[in-house]
Amino acid sequence: MNKAKEFIDKNLKGDPIIWAIVILLSIISILVVYSATGTLAYKYKGGNTETYIVKHAFLVFLSLGVMWAVHKIPYKTFGIIGKLLLFVSVPLLIFTYFFGSNINDANRWLTIPVIDQAFQPSDLAKLALIATLASFLAGKQRNIRDFKNTFIPVMIAVGVICGLIGIANMSTAVLLLVTCLLLMFIGRVPMRYTFLIVMVGMLALTAAVFFGQRGGTFVSRIENFISGEEIPYQAEQSYIAISTGGITGKGPGNSEQRNSLPHPYSDFIYAIIIEEYGLVGGGGVLLLYLALLYRGMRIVASSTKPFGGLLSAGLSFALVLQAMVNMAVAVGLGPITGLPLPLLSMGGTSLIFTGFSLGIILSVSRGDHEDAEAPIVEGNNRPRRAFQPA
Repeated sequence: MNKAKEFIDKNLKGDPIIWAIVILLSIISILVVYSATGTLAYKYKGGNTETYIVKHAFLVFLSLGVMWAVHKIPYKTFGIIGKLLLFVSVPLLIFTYFFGSNINDANRWLTIPVIDQAFQPSDLAKLALIATLASFLAGKQRNIRDFKNTFIPVMIAVGVICGLIGIANMSTAVLLLVTCLLLMFIGRVPMRYTFLIVMVGMLALTAAVFFGQRGGTFVSRIENFISGEEIPYQAEQSYIAISTGGITGKGPGNSEQRNSLPHPYSDFIYAIIIEEYGLVGGGGVLLLYLALLYRGMRIVASSTKPFGGLLSAGLSFALVLQAMVNMAVAVGLGPITGLPLPLLSMGGTSLIFTGFSLGIILSVSRGDHEDAEAPIVEGNNRPRRAFQPA
């Protein structure tokens, strides 16, 4: 027992509750994906149900490995990395729009030639924008009201990245804009500037609707949801899965709607969770995401550096907001978006980017913990919290 504790203390730094939440969600993911891919296996793999679960389990453990490796890196490094990745993301998004793999009438994917693995540049751009915005706002805290030197660079970065993502993936662009607005609020950007960012972001997204590849689909989904005249097939099947789950569910592996629900292993995995594990399982998953957000915000409250607090806040918001939207769609509280459920949905590089984001959050909590434990040199005080009242 002592050796296990020593191993954990030595290798798993940062917030222990975040570690526990991520590991628990990873276990749930493997169990539910194994059940949800049964029909897929019979359709494409001759009934070999192990094919998809082995690949998914490998990616889950790989994402955990990425999270562990990233949490060892000092979080201050990600300010520089974020800026570099932001400059790389712009040409990547443009290239993907014209030459990327077309899936569901949108060019969102690029294939890495050597390993033949596809990824969405929007995942890279989202991570880069949040890290860059956190670094920029942290460095401008003393001049946060400077319109020319503070607001204009933020406006350009948010408008360009959200617009480029929106031409192929409107749902991700809208969520990223909301995340940036929350980050600016925490970063003490004046409200009048924030309203201007809202206007710029909405203009960029409006342009993406008219000139993008999925603008018509995005508008029609919102119109159908508001009118309620016609329930889409996938939403209807999701409601059936949820309504038959009851309090405790049908039990692991006993889902019936996985045979008729489109993408039960990704976009609508939350419906399968409720069907098999009931209201108890669905509520438990919701509480885990809320706990993840709470722990991320606690890091903000205790952070001694503005950059660390803003970085943790931005990434926590991005992950949990996406989770909330995915679950809201499954239960009928929002229009269909096609966004996966972070940490739970079957995926490829999206899991890796999620692990990277969580690793950064843990790196911030590890750095703040080490700062708090540092010995006080005579004549110096411990660093004060970055976001406490002056």
